[in-house]
Amino acid sequence: MDMVNHRLSGLLATGVWLLTGCTQPNSGTTGVAPESPNQTTTGSNTGTAIAIGIGVAQTSNVALLGQEQVAGAKLAEKYFNDQGGINGTPIRLVFQDTAGDEQGAINAFQTLITKDKVVGIVGPTLSQQAFSADPIADRAKVPVLGPSNTAKGIPQIGEFVARVSAPVAVVAPNSVKAALKLDPKIKKVAVFFAQNDAFSKSETEIFQQTVKDQGLEVVTVQKFQTTDTDFQTQVTTALNLKPDLVIISGLAADGGNLVRQLRELGYKGTIIGGNGLNTSNIFSVCKALCDGILIAQAYSPEHPGTINKAFRDAYFEQYKKEPPQFSAQAFAGVQVFVEALKTVDQKAKVAQKPLGDLRISLNQQVLAGNYNTPLGEISFTPEGEIVQKEFYVAQIKMEPDGKNGKFTFLK
Repeated sequence: MDMVNHRLSGLLATGVWLLTGCTQPNSGTTGVAPESPNQTTTGSNTGTAIAIGIGVAQTSNVALLGQEQVAGAKLAEKYFNDQGGINGTPIRLVFQDTAGDEQGAINAFQTLITKDKVVGIVGPTLSQQAFSADPIADRAKVPVLGPSNTAKGIPQIGEFVARVSAPVAVVAPNSVKAALKLDPKIKKVAVFFAQNDAFSKSETEIFQQTVKDQGLEVVTVQKFQTTDTDFQTQVTTALNLKPDLVIISGLAADGGNLVRQLRELGYKGTIIGGNGLNTSNIFSVCKALCDGILIAQAYSPEHPGTINKAFRDAYFEQYKKEPPQFSAQAFAGVQVFVEALKTVDQKAKVAQKPLGDLRISLNQQVLAGNYNTPLGEISFTPEGEIVQKEFYVAQIKMEPDGKNGKFTFLK
């Protein structure tokens, strides 16, 4: 339905508070933010909106993941504004680029908190960034929902930090079990991981433990950097040990190049990619050689439910392909904030609540709620860990042209 035009009355305080890094200023600014000339609100002509921050990687090598998160967040903005926003008040997503390093995430979070005055933040893209940026939001008492932060220890950063991305310890083992089901003869495993990325280091620990638990042998562990493009030394060392299975924990760009070089140098066995390779953007990196990669996922486009159908249809209409996990998780992050804000608003209008108070109330409601998202039904532990029931394993199937492909979900 069309967005209801609704202008809330009341004056917005003009004082600007500075982030000290230790305490939350007692601001009189309300939770409804005025629109700046370069920011638009989807589906509404009203001059006020509730600002939600999206702090993800739009540039750098991490942008292959962050671009999918931007797409999912924008679809959520339109969808929920078309549904009436926060009980008649639209939301406005404010985007800040975290780029690919810790300082980029810190800068983005500080801007979202102090300048953009958002009620909450969906971000950042990497766990490595979250360990640096999330404490800033936690000290300022601004709720954060990690859309792709699966490393161990994320919810423990602080009481204002939660995630809609299932931890790697829950998801990663599924792909190893799927590989063994497809090829019971697998015995020897070569492991590759990006040593400069917190998520990859956390994920490889889970993978290596799962391999041991399944009675397999880790014949080598090879390290690389997320900025690397040449893996010939590591690949040659691994292939000399004749592994039956290769497991890669890295990002899309480096991981895709590693897959390509493994195949070019003669490896014909099974490859498992970690969550960093869980994007269709990898197709342009390893092209036809992406075919056959196994990846565990926390989302399936085929999941039943009204909200996932709406999300899937909207994504397909715009991009002419099935939605990926990173888009679904970003959508879910916005959805959780929207539904929690609607509940808060029913108790006391968010337009009249001081921003600091609204952020606290929002965080409390986020953790208390249950949400039927594209990921399925989710909720949170008191510590901010996602509670999710359904997980999947997909295999990449490339088209004959070697450029296009899709994730085929294993039964």
